[in-house]
Amino acid sequence: MTAAGEPGPGGALLIVGDVVTDVVARHRGPLAPATDTAASIRTLPGGAGANAACWAVRSGRRDVRLLARVGADSAGWHERELAGAGVRPLLVPDPEVPTATVIALVDAAAERTFLTDSGAVLRLCPDDWSPGLLDGVAALHLSGYLFFAPSSRAAALLALRDARAAGIPVSVDPASAGFLAELGPERFLAAVEGASLLLPNTDEARLLTGAPDAEAAARELSRRVPLAVVTLGAAGALVAEAGAVTARVAAPAVPADRRLDSTGAGDAFTGAFLAARLSGADPAEAAGAGCAAGAEAVTVVGGRPPSDRPPADHPPSGRPPSV
Repeated sequence: MTAAGEPGPGGALLIVGDVVTDVVARHRGPLAPATDTAASIRTLPGGAGANAACWAVRSGRRDVRLLARVGADSAGWHERELAGAGVRPLLVPDPEVPTATVIALVDAAAERTFLTDSGAVLRLCPDDWSPGLLDGVAALHLSGYLFFAPSSRAAALLALRDARAAGIPVSVDPASAGFLAELGPERFLAAVEGASLLLPNTDEARLLTGAPDAEAAARELSRRVPLAVVTLGAAGALVAEAGAVTARVAAPAVPADRRLDSTGAGDAFTGAFLAARLSGADPAEAAGAGCAAGAEAVTVVGGRPPSDRPPADHPPSGRPPSV
């Protein structure tokens, strides 16, 4: 490490998180209750942790690894999709529960609403973790979704403890304001104690601190962790350290007609930010890289980076990628 809580320039990025089968429904008009609403629907690989891993690779990180639990029925498809994106998948097949599924309802403004079946994600358990997974790792990132159920929270805490013991910095994406509210902000903050970086969006940051706005929330969070980076959507991001906002980073403008889906924008920011930090960027520079990736992400349907590569086989449902 270059300094306390900072990753060094070499080594792998290990993400412990979630792999999800996304069903993305883009509807141009308002939802029509009790009848049909026309939509463009695609079944795609997703998950906050998996998406961030793919964006980290796209941002130049060569060795990116992902530990997650998936349903045995779709493990092969998800593994091939991750490997095709350059991520080293460390997937644990679950014989009893299917892979998590998210239905993303995306409106004409590219804003999304999620319906989530957590499936195998939250069944990650301490037996799935080994300190040996940290061999060659320069930074560990934990998806906040893991903290919302006892089994996966125990696995995440074990990973955090082992990383800290090895001197490896740990970052956490709080993941979901809705789930945070159910768990309780103080309980979440207590669980992630020892992390060196938090990456919440505005809603999550305000919920975690009770602050009235993103800037006040960023300042408060940076008193709990060495570095807090609060994403502001199209407005960019705030970087805060030691109780002060140290950088305000603007996001590239994206024309309305190019905004397709905001599903993976936050994950893109996370992956690019972490890749930049591992390459030696300071927090403001890394936030700039994250904002650029987030701006690109909203021009793509789904949470992964754009690719000319054809899909690996087909989704586990047996349907083709486009419906």
